[in-house]
Amino acid sequence: MTSDLDCDLAIIGGGLSGGLIALAFAALRPEVRLLLIEQGDRPGGNHIWSFFDGDVAAADRWLVEPLIAHRWAQGHDVRFPGYERRLETPYNSATSVQLAVTLERQLGDRLLSGAQVQALAPDRVTLSDGRMIRAGAVIDARGAGDLSVLRCGWQKFVGHALRCDAPHGIDRPVIMDATVEQLDGYRFVYLLPWDARTVFVEDTYYSDTPDLDAPAIEPRIAAYAQAKGWRAEVIHREQGVLPVVHGGDFDLYWPKDDPVARAGVRAGLFQPMTGYSLPDAVRFALWLAGRPLDGLVGATRVHAKAHWQRGGYYRLLGKMLFGAAKPEQRWRIFARFYGLNPGLIQRFYAGRSTIADRIRILCGRPPVPIRDAMRTLWNPPA
Repeated sequence: MTSDLDCDLAIIGGGLSGGLIALAFAALRPEVRLLLIEQGDRPGGNHIWSFFDGDVAAADRWLVEPLIAHRWAQGHDVRFPGYERRLETPYNSATSVQLAVTLERQLGDRLLSGAQVQALAPDRVTLSDGRMIRAGAVIDARGAGDLSVLRCGWQKFVGHALRCDAPHGIDRPVIMDATVEQLDGYRFVYLLPWDARTVFVEDTYYSDTPDLDAPAIEPRIAAYAQAKGWRAEVIHREQGVLPVVHGGDFDLYWPKDDPVARAGVRAGLFQPMTGYSLPDAVRFALWLAGRPLDGLVGATRVHAKAHWQRGGYYRLLGKMLFGAAKPEQRWRIFARFYGLNPGLIQRFYAGRSTIADRIRILCGRPPVPIRDAMRTLWNPPA
């Protein structure tokens, strides 16, 4: 007996990666009967995903455009002790609210929310309520896999959207304000001005541990706002921990005998040095929509392993950051990086650094002690 939920493609996880896959198939492959399965009441979670214009190819921009809640065509700033710079690359922020609204509108009854998955197989999904969904193909996009098999630092953050009682005076995003006290590794504050009186303030740390002490960080956000002269109420909160991968074994992270296809962070599809996944999520969704669903497990694993191999340079940089730089001095690495060519910076965030870019990043006066850097480089990342 065929269930109404049976489908050609079951996508498990309605976050950024799973959501973009569903939107790409809905637009490009409407004949494919897809089902997006999300455990939450709504897809998307509670996130802001920001990206530079150069992170997403112009031909691919249509896929992410409906998710963009804010765009700053005038570029962005960075601030370090004794050094500030204004960069002209436009910046964008997509939100989980926009993702949820778009998915609900585009998918209709092809979105199954509030559904807990009990078991996965290449051709079926078993829900915790006992229902079984037969599928021509299944792809698992439920966030990170077993990160314990990788060597990671961590980018962790707590963000508050503040509604100020007067204009806050920030006219463009501040990607890094590292003039703050350096705690728990490299610390910076990230600012997104949503409108004249609303600003998103994120306190971010490149840390050795994934422990996130939100109750300790929230007063620092309040102190930062007070120092800026902002009297404000908190209207939105979010927090997160992203892996900064600097080593490990892909075959342990995604074992060859795993029978289910993967996507997103679960497949290792993110920029290793930053943990950002949106550019790869867009590329992967469109790649997947352009290929047959037969042999999905093997094809997605080959695709993800090739991405892992291309990321070796970024893992090396991560190893230098966490292995060669003293935590309180890590800001110097970023300050030096932000003194380089804007095109190089843009390609770095997109994960598309050229050979010349890679040489330029590593050459010149080192921002960390040369002995520590050489000790780190002597043992190349896996």
